[in-house]
Amino acid sequence: MQRLIRLRRKSAVTNYKKRIAMLKSGLSRVVIRKSNRGITMQVVAYEPDGDKVTASADSRELKSMGWEPRGNIPTAYLTGLLLAKKASSMKGMDMILDIGIYRPVKGSVIFAAAKGAQDGGLKVAGQIEIDEKRLSGAHIAEFSAKKDSQSKSQFTAYAEAKFDATKIVERFDSVKKQLMSK
Repeated sequence: MQRLIRLRRKSAVTNYKKRIAMLKSGLSRVVIRKSNRGITMQVVAYEPDGDKVTASADSRELKSMGWEPRGNIPTAYLTGLLLAKKASSMKGMDMILDIGIYRPVKGSVIFAAAKGAQDGGLKVAGQIEIDEKRLSGAHIAEFSAKKDSQSKSQFTAYAEAKFDATKIVERFDSVKKQLMSK
């Protein structure tokens, strides 16, 4: 067991000092993990026989609502809203943010997801600030509207999925409205 712990720390998978501090609080955690292809969020409660996941949301679930999931800020925010809707029984309970080994960078994808969970009604500890224009994807629409070849090559995955990146703000608003009405 000790060997496994050293391996997980050495390969930068788990920071045990942070984990113990979070577990001592006795609060449930909002766990956020990101990849290049999407965002995964969970509400996790500690129990002596192992952590229990009480609610989970993945950005791929947004595809059924007309959103093309990626690892960007608008997708993270919508995934946070989706998690809040799934964890509606936990609203009003204090929770802490678990960002794992990611560095806390202001305005990042991780904090956009946390902001979505907060706006959805979960009581995540801390004041999370993020630019509203970036939250809705206005910066992506602006960049994709450029006529140069670099901006077009970065949006080929959106084009293959028949998702117009220049209209991302309108699509964001419609998906957000769907999530808030549920």
